[in-house]
Amino acid sequence: MQRITLTACTLALTACASELPQPSPDQAWVELYASAGYMLMADKLDDKRLNDGRYFQVPPGAHELQARFMFDVPSGGSSGMAEPVQVTCELRYRYDNFEAGKRYQMQARPLMREAQGWLYDEQRNLVAKADVMRCGTF
Repeated sequence: MQRITLTACTLALTACASELPQPSPDQAWVELYASAGYMLMADKLDDKRLNDGRYFQVPPGAHELQARFMFDVPSGGSSGMAEPVQVTCELRYRYDNFEAGKRYQMQARPLMREAQGWLYDEQRNLVAKADVMRCGTF
């Protein structure tokens, strides 16, 4: 039984560590960035669930990108020794002018028990702000 568990864990870690595919020159590439200790994962492209949460690759034009941003917040225990609580926020980024062959960067950071998010182009120009759809401990 332990061997099966160890094999399953190894396979899961290998999948996370696999290389990203080469960006297609016919599409825009969106990388996701969050500071250490936080996790930002791609979830949906134009309301369709993605298989790989590490990036978005989109055809030129207008798209809606949805991501999950996870971070810990203090639980507020009176002793100060309570475990932190993980908050997950669903963020939606809308941008009308994705260009083929261009790279974009999606960012997020916590704001108390909420989140903020931005989408930047290759020149670090802000092209969209995220809408926070919901946040919670779900």
